[in-house]
Amino acid sequence: MSNSWPWPPGAATGIGSLPGTDIVEAVRIVLGELPDLPHLPELPARGPGADLIGRGAGLLVDLPVEVYANRWRVAARPGHDLRVARDLLERDLDAVTEQAADYAGPFKVQAAGPFTLAASIELPAGGRLLRDPGAVRELVESLAEGLRGHVAELTARLPRAQLLLQLDEPSLPAALAGRVPTESGFGTLRAVEETAARSALASVIDAAGVPVIVHSCAPDVPIDLVRGAGAAAVALDLTLLSDLDPLGEALDAGLGLIAGVVDTREPANGRPPSSAQAASRVREVWAKLGFPATRLPEQVVVSPTCGLAGTTMEYARSVMKACRDAGRRLREE
Repeated sequence: MSNSWPWPPGAATGIGSLPGTDIVEAVRIVLGELPDLPHLPELPARGPGADLIGRGAGLLVDLPVEVYANRWRVAARPGHDLRVARDLLERDLDAVTEQAADYAGPFKVQAAGPFTLAASIELPAGGRLLRDPGAVRELVESLAEGLRGHVAELTARLPRAQLLLQLDEPSLPAALAGRVPTESGFGTLRAVEETAARSALASVIDAAGVPVIVHSCAPDVPIDLVRGAGAAAVALDLTLLSDLDPLGEALDAGLGLIAGVVDTREPANGRPPSSAQAASRVREVWAKLGFPATRLPEQVVVSPTCGLAGTTMEYARSVMKACRDAGRRLREE
């Protein structure tokens, strides 16, 4: 089992997305509220190209995309939509460079994983790219190359930071279970074989060259597959887990955990979430698994249950603060 993880004890982080359209303000808030493991914010409210799929598609190499009928699809050549996606990312990297150039410590960036992209981007003739194994292989190779370059650019921009890459895979469980719908919505695509999924994910993880976290908000995250693909950690909504055994086995083998415990849904009373409750949820799961309490703050990072794009910035800030304070509670108690 590994005895070190790529973050300081008692760290907290965000999943990625935040509300609003001001990237400079978003970066400033993340650096202030999550100082031990800040991340590059994503602001999907800016429109196509700032969304999870558009941003991920913008990283693809020699695989141009465009928006058609409100969906991303493979294009014959690079066009306006791809330029917008890449310009937004460049603007975000400039904001991070300006405000975090001297930051020393772990810094997380996020990108859509191969199966979420394949389940969301359509082929030129229609239908999800996921239905064509050859197209999926091309996408995996393209994404691996794109992420290699993305990490290299960030390393040059933040020379004192230790980069972590989070692959967002909300569609991976559905792809493995054969639950991704066809274009008509009346059927589903054939399930992706677990060995093929592990191999594809491993090639993307290997290409990144930095510790990789695989994130999914689904209740049935394939934790064993994530570990087998070489990820350093898994990020999941701890409140959705019903079977703790796979998580326990992975943690025992040294996998890190980004534990989503602070609810991203703003309550009717607007009251900010409690860091004490968040820390208690993590401790409760850890105790059920029977691991030493001293290892908890080292192996586990506290996070929101999912992204925060659907909240107000005021509430998003309170969620980040609750995560940070919960992490410190786990370290100090």
